[in-house]
Amino acid sequence: MKLMTGLLAAVLLLAGMGASHAVVRIADDRGGRIGTYVDKYQGLRTSGETVIIDGLCASACTIVLGAVPHDRICVTSHANLGFHAAWDFGDNGRAVTNPEATQMLYSMYPPAVRRWINARGGLTPHMIFLRGKQLQALYKPCYLDAQASVLRPASH
Repeated sequence: MKLMTGLLAAVLLLAGMGASHAVVRIADDRGGRIGTYVDKYQGLRTSGETVIIDGLCASACTIVLGAVPHDRICVTSHANLGFHAAWDFGDNGRAVTNPEATQMLYSMYPPAVRRWINARGGLTPHMIFLRGKQLQALYKPCYLDAQASVLRPASH
């Protein structure tokens, strides 16, 4: 029965995807500078492309959750989102939390993601991960292994 349901969902998803709807797969993206990701995802938002999160999307990569409409994001069983406070290099070359950038980052997330973050103590220097059933409760699952262009991590 689950196989039939999955096949039906795949057929319906394919039927709903016109030739103009490309798919972008995000995997193994450890993040980088917030501004770089804001720019990159603005283009993705306006492109109309669907986003498949299929592996690690951490740090600034997670901005995709607020930049791309919720109904154009799906997650695979491998999806793993990592959140932490924004930081800059301090005078001694060590990472120093940037409260203003952290608040800006936090404000970009959808309300359900902010609630999940708050329930785990907020954005801190310690990485917290949203994956598995908790993630699939917030985002629709990807039912097919669609051909997708890979969105490369921003260069640091």
